[in-house]
Amino acid sequence: MAQRPKGFKRLVTAAALGLVALVVTAAFWWRDDIASNALDPKVPFQTYRPPAAPDYTQRAAWALLPAKPEVWTTADPPADIFFVGPTSYDGGGDWVSPIDDVPSDKFFRRVVAPNYAGPFLRVGRLFAPRYRQASLYTLLTLREDARDARRFAYADVLAAFREYMAADNKGRPFVIVGVEQGGTLASRLIADEIARDPAVRARLAAAYLIETVVPADAPPLTPCARPNEPGCLAAWASAFEHDIERVQALKDRSLVWDANGELENISGRAPLCFNPLLGATTNAAAPAKLNQGAANATGLEWGARPAFLTRQVSAKCEEGILRVSRPKPKMLKSAGSWADRRKVPGYNLFYGDLEADAKGRVVALTSSPGFARPAPPITEVRAVKPHPVHRIN
Repeated sequence: MAQRPKGFKRLVTAAALGLVALVVTAAFWWRDDIASNALDPKVPFQTYRPPAAPDYTQRAAWALLPAKPEVWTTADPPADIFFVGPTSYDGGGDWVSPIDDVPSDKFFRRVVAPNYAGPFLRVGRLFAPRYRQASLYTLLTLREDARDARRFAYADVLAAFREYMAADNKGRPFVIVGVEQGGTLASRLIADEIARDPAVRARLAAAYLIETVVPADAPPLTPCARPNEPGCLAAWASAFEHDIERVQALKDRSLVWDANGELENISGRAPLCFNPLLGATTNAAAPAKLNQGAANATGLEWGARPAFLTRQVSAKCEEGILRVSRPKPKMLKSAGSWADRRKVPGYNLFYGDLEADAKGRVVALTSSPGFARPAPPITEVRAVKPHPVHRIN
């Protein structure tokens, strides 16, 4: 049998290598689309059967909960923190997460709790519900199914807050904290359950909607105008300087609540922008020397205080987006898998700033002449030791 000429073999080899290079190049350019498509549940939300609803009378339905939420002493923190966590569930087969999803819970414990609940650990007792959150895929598409999933998630957050208020608040001052997806859900919660009820609103020390787009022309609460002002809203979404793609995505693709409780595209409306370095909703520039402490608390034991890096970033609100300078330390840079890099970062550039800001607003509320401080359910004369309040379930 005659052998093929060497030139032909070289041609076949070159063609094969060229095909491989073409496939690799295509995979690189469309990697986001490929990864995103893998997370698509591929069933309409209307026919989707969601996981079982959580029971917020049970401890298992809470990611963070005081050891004895119904009682406290004067040795405990002066306020409560109702914390709505960000997206931690990748998805794939489901539009929303079961509350016992192991990878999602691991991400919450390792990244979310230490970096985003941590700044409020010394401000108040922490209540963080597990909820059937919309999957990461819903943040990557504007499909109506994705909006349905987020509206569905809100019902759990609402149920958790009502259970907290009925069973555990007992007249205590409280702070609302929502991060990313949790911030969007908390924004509606504030409008529905707090802003409309003067008695509840009088106990709100502050609301922090972190990495959350809220329309400046229709905020659920009065924006914070200065430090130590109680009862106001601090909301912002950030982008590093010169990250035009991130800025445009926030301004063009963010979903916000309308007056009827439906999610709509922000459609060019200006977002609300609170500057954590200044403690105010303002367009004034804040130099890095004001930065009280950036931190990477990922993986730390719950309750451990991370090491602060001061003077790391400057910040300025421009067109409703908080423009932040890029920090130099490697520990303050995003890392992890493709999915993890599309969630909240494993660090908090404003850790120390948020802790100080929240403490100031709680003190301002509780020291105001009209505030009625609730009496502890346990009397001091019984010499009851303070129970551990910083428990992660």
